[in-house]
Amino acid sequence: MAEEEDFSALPVEDRWVHKVWKVRKAAYEEAAQAFEKSPDEYAPVFRPFVQDSSLWKGAAADSNVAAQQEGLAALCAFLKFGGREGAVRARQHAVTPIVEKGLTSTRAATKASAVEALLLFVELDVPGPVIEDILPALSNKQPKVVAASLAALTSIFHNYGCKTADPKPVLKILPKAFGHADKNVRAEATNLAVEFYRWLREAMKPMFWNDLKPTQQTDLEAQFEKVKAEGAPKQERLLRSQQAAKERAPTASAEADEYDDGGDDEPAEIDVFDLAEPQDVYSKIPKDFFDNTASTKWKERKEALEALYAVVNVPRIKDADFHDVTRTLAKCMKDANIAVVTQAAQCIELLAKGLRKSFAKYRGTVMGPIMERLKEKKQTVADALGLALDAVFLTTNLTDCMEEITTSLAHKNPQIKEGTMKFLVRALRTTRDVPSKEEIRTLVESAKKLLAEGSEALRSGGAEILGTIMKIIGERAMNPHLEGLDDIRKVRIKEFYEVAEVKAKEKPKPPPAPVARGPPPRKVVGKKAPPGIKKAAPPAAAPPVEVAPPPLAPQPTSRPVASKLGMPKPGALGGLKAPQKRTLPGLGTASPRRAAAPSPPLDEDPPSPTTPKAPAQRMGLGRGGLAGRSLALAKPAAQAPLAASPSPTPYSNLAHVERAELEELRDVNERLLKQIEDARHDRSKLMSEIQELKNQNAGLIEDHTRDVLSIKAKETQLVRARSDAEAAEQTNERLRRELDRLKRALSKAEAAGANNGPTSPSSPNIGFGMMSPSHDDAGIYRDGGYPSGPNRNRMSFASTMSEEKENGESAPFPRNKLSPEIRYAGSAASSGRGSPARGFRRDVPADNNNNNNNREARPDPQSAGGGYTSYTDRSDSQAGSRAGSRLGEAPSTGTSMGTGVESWKRAAEVTSQLKARIEQMKASKARDQSPLG
Repeated sequence: MAEEEDFSALPVEDRWVHKVWKVRKAAYEEAAQAFEKSPDEYAPVFRPFVQDSSLWKGAAADSNVAAQQEGLAALCAFLKFGGREGAVRARQHAVTPIVEKGLTSTRAATKASAVEALLLFVELDVPGPVIEDILPALSNKQPKVVAASLAALTSIFHNYGCKTADPKPVLKILPKAFGHADKNVRAEATNLAVEFYRWLREAMKPMFWNDLKPTQQTDLEAQFEKVKAEGAPKQERLLRSQQAAKERAPTASAEADEYDDGGDDEPAEIDVFDLAEPQDVYSKIPKDFFDNTASTKWKERKEALEALYAVVNVPRIKDADFHDVTRTLAKCMKDANIAVVTQAAQCIELLAKGLRKSFAKYRGTVMGPIMERLKEKKQTVADALGLALDAVFLTTNLTDCMEEITTSLAHKNPQIKEGTMKFLVRALRTTRDVPSKEEIRTLVESAKKLLAEGSEALRSGGAEILGTIMKIIGERAMNPHLEGLDDIRKVRIKEFYEVAEVKAKEKPKPPPAPVARGPPPRKVVGKKAPPGIKKAAPPAAAPPVEVAPPPLAPQPTSRPVASKLGMPKPGALGGLKAPQKRTLPGLGTASPRRAAAPSPPLDEDPPSPTTPKAPAQRMGLGRGGLAGRSLALAKPAAQAPLAASPSPTPYSNLAHVERAELEELRDVNERLLKQIEDARHDRSKLMSEIQELKNQNAGLIEDHTRDVLSIKAKETQLVRARSDAEAAEQTNERLRRELDRLKRALSKAEAAGANNGPTSPSSPNIGFGMMSPSHDDAGIYRDGGYPSGPNRNRMSFASTMSEEKENGESAPFPRNKLSPEIRYAGSAASSGRGSPARGFRRDVPADNNNNNNNREARPDPQSAGGGYTSYTDRSDSQAGSRAGSRLGEAPSTGTSMGTGVESWKRAAEVTSQLKARIEQMKASKARDQSPLG
């Protein structure tokens, strides 16, 4: 059997990608051992894999299962002993092969190495990129890849927690995993959801809960019940950055634990607000919201608020300008209907929870009206208002709400006092900021007033407020505020103090670090000081100061001169001949401020009677104060010609100056505190005035809106009235034109009758034809109708026949015997204003004189001898013969003339009646159009 070829002489990089799997496996094992034996992450063995990180892609997805196992083991060793740079470079090449090939392996060791590699990738950097590379595998076609990816995500969140790894990207796609067809995928999705519940609790449900089936929700609830009893989870593995931070500050954490009061802070629970994405709800508010909230019907107002509630009921709201919405909701707090008030309070609560810190600018708009509405005795309304106040408080702090709280605690209505007291207790329990001393003093004074109330609820509320404050600042700091209270009330306060649970606790300050002492003072060798001059002992905290002693030789021309730094110059003490006794009051004559300085304490050494006066008076501390003293002591005095022992320093006088400066600073501090109190008082007054002005402005805006609506209604009425007036004017003008036409027709008919004589056969017929009662306009006035009424187009054969019957006339021919022209002219064309028959009648008088000789008269069957006469051309012989054959012989001349005269008289009567009615109509229109009518 041939010996196997030895590939050990090849470089590791070449063997790493060799086509023989045994060579690759040996290279993986050799690299893993080299990584474990490396001294640090900068060893040369790591360099090839850092420079060419794509080598890990083949190792993680090796086609041979045995080689793949060793390749993943080598990757784990590389990540464990290598640095962050190599891990970051290898991550983009290795994570996807690990998820697709390593997690789905049938070998347990391979699968464990794959999971460990993913955890090491997270540990060396951050979890986000690793999770992003795993998420695409959840859409893989193979169910085993999806299930393995979900299991890997579960391991990551189990070890590092949801505070280190962001769960939002996974929560968004979790419903898709629950809807998968494979049961193993659904089982792994359930495990991941349970792991999320360990960290997030109820905050995770709004992200995906509504997308699950009811049976899945029931199964998850059963799994969640098992997790609730486990308590808060802890992060099992730390990132490299967290490990380094923990190693750097072990001492600080130990000191913090030493001065802690023993109460462990609860881990901050992840809120649904942090997981949700902001949603734009302002654009979804109904357009008629503001109009409906101003309606006079409470149901419309309530429905508008319900529509707003449905819009803002989201976990997180995108910030926008909600000033108009909050003003409307604040106005609804004054509504007479409690259902509207309750719905408005719920909308405020959702807005505050959805906006969080962005809602702080609307606090002043809604908090005051809500507290004023606390007077409602119905419990449902009080609960809704309380929840709204709690949500608003979480967006601000106790300092911002202090003014409204103190004002409502002093309200004359006991219901408002009680509701405000309960809100204050809840605020003190939830706040994480310790109130300032001024705020504590204000709250204590307000609570003490509640202790004297007649209601038991208010007295208990005052004691609960004091007990909660005591829990925050401590029992020792609270004792000065409880002076003057009887023992019964103190016992009651102590009971509330023992059961109170707060999140803000004022911890005692650690003792100051010991001050490092300076080097020992140098010994100056020189002459001794004159007898009688006593060396004053310096204070312990002051640094040693070396001062040259005055020379013993007399110098008459010298006098004490102070240097710029406040210390005496070398020649300042040269004129001393003998030590003189000086008393302490004489030292303060140089400055009036020193005269007011208090006397030194009893434990201080009195000044020596032989202490020279000049240095004490010329120290320069009257103006420079403490700053001048520090500079004078920091710089040694100028060297004297002859070295000598240190001269005495008036430290007792410096103590007096310090006390004077301290008293002056205290006075200034008191004045500043008084100014701050006055400014706060003025601010409260100004805020109340601003609130009143806001309320007045809201009322004015409401009145202005009402006036604008009224003006618009009046304008609408005016436009309608103008349109009616124009229509009436047009009708009147048309009637006037019709009357003129009738007058002209009548005058022409009269003129024609006078010219032709009473024997003319055509004159009566023409005149009556122009004013025939069967004419549409004449028929209108005959029936008593108006021109614009339904009788305008009234023209029927039956009405004409009825008139003829009343006059004793009868139609000579039946309707079916008439010619086509006459039949159509009498039925359809004669009834309208634009009919051909009307136009023909209008043209008859004008053409009467010119064309009368060329035409022949023919009686119209519709008028039965008394109507207008149809005319045909003489040249139309065939039509005339046919008409003659159908109509028969024409009536005799005497009969026609008599009938024409009688019809002419009727026309004149009808015309006079028409004129009278038109005048009545004009008078009626004039009365209608007059402003007084």
